[in-house]
Amino acid sequence: FNDLDSFPGSKMVTSAKSTVPTVTDQAAAMQLGQCAKNLATCLAELRTATQKAHEACGPLEIDYALNAVQTLRSELQDARMAAHDGQLKPLPGESLEKCAQDLGSTSKAVGSSMAQLLTCAAQGNEHYTGVAARETAQALRTLAQAARGVAASTKEPQSAAAMLDSAQYVMEGSAMLIHEAHQALVSPGDAESQQRLAQVARAVSHSLNNCVNCLPGQKDVDMALRSIGEASKKLLVDTLPTCSKSFQEAQSELNHTAAELNHSAGDVVHSSRGTSSQLAMASGKFSEDFDEFLDTGIEMAGHTQCQEDQIEVIGNLKNISMASSKLLLAAKSLSVDPGAANAKNLLAAAARTVTESINQLITLCTQQAPGQKECDNALRELEAVRGLLDNPSEPVSELSYFDCIESVMENSKVLGESMAGISQHCKTGDVPAFGHCVGVASKALCGLTEAAGQASYLVGVSDPNSQSGHEGLVDPIQFARANQAIQMACQNLVDPASSPSQVLSAATIVAKHTSALCNACRLASSKTSNPVARRHFVQSAKEVANTTANLVKTIKALDGNFSEENRDRCRVATTPLIEAVENLSTFASNPEFASIPAQISNEGSAAQEPIVRSARSMLDSSTLLLETARSLIINPKDPPTWSILAGHSRTVSDSIKSLITSIRDKAPGQRECDYSIDNINKCIRDIEQASLAAVGQSLQGCRDDISLEALQEQLTSSVQEIGHLIDPINTAARGEAAQLGHKVTQLASYFEPLIVASVGLASKIMDQQQQMNILDQTKTLSESALQMLYAAKEGGGNPKAAHTHDAIAEAVQLMKEAVDDIMVTLNEAASEGGMVGGMVEAIAEAMGRVSGGWYTIQLGCRTMTKSVTCPEELGGLASQVTVDYSQLAHQGRLAAATADPEEVGFQIKTRVQELGHGCIYLVQKAGALQMSPTDSFSKRELIECARGVTEKVSMVLSALQAGNKGTQACITAASTVSGIIADLDTTIMFASAGTLNPENEESFADHRESILKTAKALVEDTKRLVSGAASSQDRLAQAAQSSANTITMLTDVVKLGATSMGSDDPETQVVLINAVRDVAKALAELIGATKCAAGKPADDPSMYQLKSAAKVMVTNVTSLLKTVKAVEDEATRGTRALEATIECIKQELTVFQSKDVPEKSTTPEEFIRMTKGITTATAKAVAAGNSAQQEHVIATANLSRKAISDMLTTCKQAACHPEVSEEVRSKALHYGSECTTGYIDLLEQVLLVIQKPTADQRQQLAVHSKCVAGCVTELIQTAEAMKGSEWVDPEDPTVIAETELLGAAASIEAAAKKLEQLKPRAKPKQADETLDFEEQILEAAKSIAAATSALVKSASAAQRELVAQGKVGSILANAVDDGQWSHGLISAARMVAAATSNLCEAANASVQGHASEEKLISSAKQVAASTAQLLVACKVKAQPDSEAMRRLQAAGNAVKRASDNLVKAAQKAAFDKADDHSVVVKTRFVGGIAQIIAAQEEMLRKERELEEARKKLAQIRQQQYKFLPSELREDER
Repeated sequence: FNDLDSFPGSKMVTSAKSTVPTVTDQAAAMQLGQCAKNLATCLAELRTATQKAHEACGPLEIDYALNAVQTLRSELQDARMAAHDGQLKPLPGESLEKCAQDLGSTSKAVGSSMAQLLTCAAQGNEHYTGVAARETAQALRTLAQAARGVAASTKEPQSAAAMLDSAQYVMEGSAMLIHEAHQALVSPGDAESQQRLAQVARAVSHSLNNCVNCLPGQKDVDMALRSIGEASKKLLVDTLPTCSKSFQEAQSELNHTAAELNHSAGDVVHSSRGTSSQLAMASGKFSEDFDEFLDTGIEMAGHTQCQEDQIEVIGNLKNISMASSKLLLAAKSLSVDPGAANAKNLLAAAARTVTESINQLITLCTQQAPGQKECDNALRELEAVRGLLDNPSEPVSELSYFDCIESVMENSKVLGESMAGISQHCKTGDVPAFGHCVGVASKALCGLTEAAGQASYLVGVSDPNSQSGHEGLVDPIQFARANQAIQMACQNLVDPASSPSQVLSAATIVAKHTSALCNACRLASSKTSNPVARRHFVQSAKEVANTTANLVKTIKALDGNFSEENRDRCRVATTPLIEAVENLSTFASNPEFASIPAQISNEGSAAQEPIVRSARSMLDSSTLLLETARSLIINPKDPPTWSILAGHSRTVSDSIKSLITSIRDKAPGQRECDYSIDNINKCIRDIEQASLAAVGQSLQGCRDDISLEALQEQLTSSVQEIGHLIDPINTAARGEAAQLGHKVTQLASYFEPLIVASVGLASKIMDQQQQMNILDQTKTLSESALQMLYAAKEGGGNPKAAHTHDAIAEAVQLMKEAVDDIMVTLNEAASEGGMVGGMVEAIAEAMGRVSGGWYTIQLGCRTMTKSVTCPEELGGLASQVTVDYSQLAHQGRLAAATADPEEVGFQIKTRVQELGHGCIYLVQKAGALQMSPTDSFSKRELIECARGVTEKVSMVLSALQAGNKGTQACITAASTVSGIIADLDTTIMFASAGTLNPENEESFADHRESILKTAKALVEDTKRLVSGAASSQDRLAQAAQSSANTITMLTDVVKLGATSMGSDDPETQVVLINAVRDVAKALAELIGATKCAAGKPADDPSMYQLKSAAKVMVTNVTSLLKTVKAVEDEATRGTRALEATIECIKQELTVFQSKDVPEKSTTPEEFIRMTKGITTATAKAVAAGNSAQQEHVIATANLSRKAISDMLTTCKQAACHPEVSEEVRSKALHYGSECTTGYIDLLEQVLLVIQKPTADQRQQLAVHSKCVAGCVTELIQTAEAMKGSEWVDPEDPTVIAETELLGAAASIEAAAKKLEQLKPRAKPKQADETLDFEEQILEAAKSIAAATSALVKSASAAQRELVAQGKVGSILANAVDDGQWSHGLISAARMVAAATSNLCEAANASVQGHASEEKLISSAKQVAASTAQLLVACKVKAQPDSEAMRRLQAAGNAVKRASDNLVKAAQKAAFDKADDHSVVVKTRFVGGIAQIIAAQEEMLRKERELEEARKKLAQIRQQQYKFLPSELREDER
């Protein structure tokens, strides 16, 4: 249940779903689809239930396994007794061959599961130990049944008894192994327990081998192996026996026995695929032939005169002995388990090794007629590779189809040249050249045969009727090949006859294959979800790497001195390596990791036939050609033989041409692509006909008895299956030719049911627009599929056809979009109709993939709960919940796979699956409510389901938070450190201002020890933080929290230390605080790097960034410690401050040169402003260098740090502005780096001058400062380029003037918008009149605002024109004059803006009834006056007839008119109001006089107030007049 995809029920569901669209009987299709859905739901529930059951009784699995094995032992004991009594009979269906194969294949499964059991127990993982124990017990059950079957089927009682006894020993040992594994779990880490476990495991492995060796035929192979081993002892004698035959007789006999041995090797290969009796006969014959060959080889060795030649002959005989043993072992392995991956290829390779070893010996020993041994060697090589063409059902090599074509072309060319050479050298009698050509031809023919065998395999596999294999977690072929190569290389290493070059070659082979194994383990550990397997692969890779490293050391020693002692050390070092590789190969052979081999159909075999036939013809004719050439080189004057040679040469040439043609014609996938293209073209024509019928409202669909829902489901399932095939076709078209035919055929099979369902659905829909929508989207999908097929056919699975890959990617994208579009339409239609089957299925499928979107599901549930009153909204919400859960399941699977510890991952999986069940119920209840919107029971159920889902979401969140404590702690720590850096920046400001004073009498010495102690603690935290990235989340969380606490303490003590130094020396305070700020900044970077690297493998790029950040951190802490020690030493603290600044600037430069894009951008003006700080700092640096005073140096260090940091920050921000071109950006970044590098050189020169003050060194200061100045100039020019042609100096008064004018215009426009929003205050309904007072006021105020806005913009344009005409220079000729002019213009613009703002406020107050008309009139007159002043300010230097001046004058007149209108309106209103006021005169005399006196009194008071107001106005104007420029004063006069 750990891997749902490998569960048979899941495979059945997948197959059923993919079959549904192709079933023509609608009723059967519906029933099959429904059954598949039900099965999927039940499987999901079963899985959840088993997980809960496992939580409850998981630890009992080991006890169950132990009981099961003990039961098996008892059963075997009963069988043994029955066999003894002659009562043991085979069960129905059992045969000797079948049971023998079952036992052989099961023995590997037992060995692999035991290896996993050992690993799990050693790691202390109770869950996976239980799983491994259960799997071991299951494998042992199969083994026991097979052993019983073999014993019952064999006719020899002794063999039956031996088989049952050995199987019983396996059960006893296995029971002990499981018991010891349980004990190892009880006391994890106990060395004695682990040792006992390893001993028991070795005993079980030995018993298992004995059990396999009891199989019929295996004994004979073992006897043959023992015979070869006994015979090979003859090679170990010190002196060879005396020769009993002449050299010619010995040579002839050696050739004869070599041919016999080679033939016997071929028989062993063939018989290993036959019956056990055939293998027994072949292996016996092989051992006899080997014995004879060995005797003749020793005889030949005795004839060699030279001691070195004798050693070489004996060495070759040893190689043949070793190769022969390997051949028998490979044959034995294949006969035991014929279905084992790569077993046939390993056997063929072993046979070829025997042939090559024989050829080497023959070449060394024989002295035949010219060219004979070369031809004999070639013929033996061709005989050895012929077996590759017998049954090409396994991959011969790792070549792709297109690599095979290239190999055939290349080798055919080489063969043609060598055949021509053979003929030519036969004529000339050049024997050495003839021998060379024969060897080359032989190699080319072997290469052609291999390529033909691989191509025929790929052609067979690519046939749609064949079953393509599936790649496993590891490639057992790679492991087996590497294992064999490493063993051979190790044997060559320890062989006394090996030369230095052979030793070096063997070392290279070992290094190459061990490296490949380590990489394979790394990939496997990253792909597997089994944590035990992951750790085992990692541990195995470490063992292989360590043993290889030890071996390499001994090889280096051996290479330096080829002594016996060094060779013995080398021999000792090879043993652990071979053992480690063997253990790894055993573990990797676990069926759980194995790939599924392909099964070639009859049609595939027929497709292979032309290639195989051509290759065989080529081998036959080549053999005849070599035999003919062998006789011709002896007798080149024989004309009939020349004629025969020409005939064979022609036959070879024709067969190679036929081979090339056959391979090209059978290119995988091309025929299937053509068929699929025709099929989809037909479907497109059908959908076009349906669209025309729909337009004419005559669309005929399917039968009436098929429901709309059934058609909709059929269409949905077809589209889904098509969507699932897009990525596989993309992959196949780019580089997997063998898969292309399968995938395109599968794709084409879905389009006919797609069209039928689409037309049927459209015919059931009444709305013509919806009809056309469905048909159009179906047609779009079909056309995009057609385009993808054309692109796939062009790509053909050739990874080297890169020019086709863009077209394939484009077609894939279009098809995905077409699938998404039609699925959206179908889901909307389904959800509107309350059909939730598809949604339930999608959620169940997502649950299966779970082995983020959390909030959105919660939100969807709440919205769904609210929508019980609006059932029509439920469909869309249910669809959204389905989509959200699919995303959640994907993220949950990744989170569970990376969670640490494993229990957290298991909990995440469980919680997400429980949430899936809740979502299924929720969607089902939503569908039920849609069907019956008024059902109160359904509403209540929906609300309950939504509440349950919300609770499950909370449980998922809590499980997730438990799994990422470390990451969360890193985020918190980073936030803390960020706050500390900001606090230190503030402290630096106070220190620079000289306000950082101590609160009591204390010295720096009181704090020094605390600083040093805390800094060292921080270094330890840094180490823990770095190691925490590769360990558990708990350790990472502890390290992050500890580092945050320590940096807080360090900052506090450094601040206290800086404060204790007093404000008399602010620069030293700043140096000290800067040092701890650098540490805090480095820690922030380190925490960020740790967060990114957490859980990543050691070779991930984020790990390198982590190591780099850790180095910077340690450097900065060291710098702080040095600063603390030097801060009280007046003679060195300046030097130390400068060193710290240089290091800080280098780190800033590294950040600047990184590819990280800044979060915000800045203006070129700001950038230029920052470059001025560099100029100031450069001058101070030169001055400090010349004076050599420590306080000047400290001030320079602090200033330099800030100036460079600010420049680099603004440079990058300005350069990364989106409007800056790539060229200017790269220039800015380049000169920023150049300037910083130059400045670092300058500071280092200052440092040098302080330490060794000489005149020459001081002169160098000027050189460096000029370099910095040059870079600053380049930076400023680059900033100008950023701005473009409109670049200006931000300090230029004219620029300030323009900025103020534009600012005034903006404020006026804002005021105008405010006026637009104003409305007159509400009043009682009156008779229809023209605009009333408030509306007149508002209109007039709006006019003024618009006019002043235009005026200020015109003034801005006029000022720009003056600059362009040169009357006002951008670089001022008369700074004072133009400055005054600019000031006048600025003040005038400001006055216009202020007056307009006052006007708007007065208008606002007036319409609200809070202000008088007099204030409004005054404000309007002020606008007019300030406008006049602005016009005067602009006229001072402008040409009176210029365009800008005319526009300015027009704008001014518009303002004046608008102001006059407002004044008139307000005065009229005031006059009308005065008319409305009637004065009531009192009739009595006394009362009348009193009334007159009161009126006169008020008049006099008003006159006095008016006079005072006039004086006040005059004073204000006089004060303003003093600040006006000279031009304006004269103009006014």
